[in-house]
Amino acid sequence: MYTKKVYNIKTMLKWTRYETFLFITIITLFVGLYYFLDLEWLKIPWTPLALIGTAVSFVIGFQNNSAYGRIWEARQIWGGIVNNSKTFGMFVQDMISNEHATEKLSKKELQKEIKTLTYRHIAWMTALRHAMRASKPWETVIHEKANKELIKKIGFAPPEWSSNVLDDMKPYLSKQDLDYTMSKKNKQTALLYLQSHHLKELKEKGILWEFSFLELEGVLKEMFTLQGKSERIKNFPYPRQFATLNHYFMWIFVLLLPLGLVPQFGEIGQEMSLTHPTVGSLFIWFSIPFYVIVAWIFHTMEKIGRTGENPFEGSANDVPISTISRGIEIDLRQNLGESLDDIPKEFPMIFDTQM
Repeated sequence: MYTKKVYNIKTMLKWTRYETFLFITIITLFVGLYYFLDLEWLKIPWTPLALIGTAVSFVIGFQNNSAYGRIWEARQIWGGIVNNSKTFGMFVQDMISNEHATEKLSKKELQKEIKTLTYRHIAWMTALRHAMRASKPWETVIHEKANKELIKKIGFAPPEWSSNVLDDMKPYLSKQDLDYTMSKKNKQTALLYLQSHHLKELKEKGILWEFSFLELEGVLKEMFTLQGKSERIKNFPYPRQFATLNHYFMWIFVLLLPLGLVPQFGEIGQEMSLTHPTVGSLFIWFSIPFYVIVAWIFHTMEKIGRTGENPFEGSANDVPISTISRGIEIDLRQNLGESLDDIPKEFPMIFDTQM
């Protein structure tokens, strides 16, 4: 991820302003027809409306819990990638040595092997984050008008949108490795295979002790596991029968709500007219802000659930995989002894963004 969005009420209102204007239009039109045309018969009892509202609230709660579960699982996966990457970097530096070598290598040659393995791991993270940012047909939230405006406003989008995996991996791989990787559909898997083959060669030369080889293979195995979990979330969408029907159910409730709310305010106004005629005759118009508040809450909660369904889509609220990958790269290259001037800077982070 490339930005940290801190929501406040002002931002939330701007994020949902188009729907809010629609709610105001709907309720104002209904109240106007009810007030000026005396449509007192146009109403439904509160009981069925309350049942619909209760059902919708349960479905929205289920969607939000499921969406948050996907986000949290994705964050745990990439947290595991952070820990295993640092472990891999440490093991490579400490386990590659001439202690059991049949033909001893110079210190410079050993350092070259360490750097090759470390850089290939950075290339693996690069390939993985590019795969996670690839657009899927069901990832539509980022194309909504409010989210497009947010990206335009902050002036920064995921770095994977403005670069390609070939150019981003090129600094970390030899030409042979790069050609091999680019020939494969799943590039991140190809890179882990290259890592394993390289470790096997070092083990056969005695540069890696057999126990060290097994330890490093165990780390690669965990990388495969974490990669597979990340790909599962990316390639398996939130079930559309839940997401789509939930959206429709919310709108059914929002459109039916005036039929119960406006007559209720009208009845209250008639009772008030006995003591306060002016206030009583106009009291029905107070249903407008109450309706907008209720409709806004239901819609916003449903929209929050939809924006959390795909934690790698590239919205301002998904898992910050770009920043995480760059942070790991900086740590690994610093521990290789590289100068800060030669290491890429962190991706910009934007806090408390206002639309």
